[in-house]
Amino acid sequence: MELGPHSAFIVIAYGLATAIVAGMIVWIVADHRRQTRSLADLEARGVTRRSEPAANLSGKSLPRT
Repeated sequence: MELGPHSAFIVIAYGLATAIVAGMIVWIVADHRRQTRSLADLEARGVTRRSEPAANLSGKSLPRT
């Protein structure tokens, strides 16, 4: 396979693109794990979402404002 006079540029460009995409995938996976641990910690401490309806004593949810 002949790439011509620009073969070094082509190989370097593909190598950099592959390294950048692989780095982004690793970063996303690590961030997902970090966020999952953070959410699990918040749930263990009893912190709930603001959008989650809170139940009152009658068993009905409070009206949304």
